[in-house]
Amino acid sequence: MSGQAERLAQVTGGVVTTSYDVTTADVPRERWATAVAGVRDDPELDGSFFDLLAVVDELPRGFDVVVRLWSVSARTAVHLRTSCPRNDAVVPSLVDLFAGARWHERQAAEMFGVAFEGHPAPPPLLLPEAGVVHPLRKEHVLVARDAPWPGAADPAYSGEGGRPPRRPLRPPGAPS
Repeated sequence: MSGQAERLAQVTGGVVTTSYDVTTADVPRERWATAVAGVRDDPELDGSFFDLLAVVDELPRGFDVVVRLWSVSARTAVHLRTSCPRNDAVVPSLVDLFAGARWHERQAAEMFGVAFEGHPAPPPLLLPEAGVVHPLRKEHVLVARDAPWPGAADPAYSGEGGRPPRRPLRPPGAPS
């Protein structure tokens, strides 16, 4: 384990792994904000620059919330990751630590349905008020993929050209 990984394990109290030169600390959801603040405030790690917050849908287990903090002085990044179950998709907000987390948390809440406890104002960001609910969840079927592309000029689609048409492929879960 590198010096950065050892220090990250001390500061966060989480399980630290390094893969492809990316050091990631897995922390429990209850310690999420404390661990992120610890990395931000630690002079050795210097995770003072909030880079991004992303959500990964790990169907059926739940969601992983990942934050990337960049050290300007060391020119390296560390990732912190926490998990939450599908039936209790709530994670503490990081807006009090990084103002830049506000947009990322709003986007994650809207697209995945992960709530951020303590977020000051989570109004809709990208979707209309009566829009699709959480379109980036894996159980959400994108019906637009089911419709054929209107610009298809391949004769195989129309049955012309002396060969039978190809059977259209449907994405998993699309209505037949």
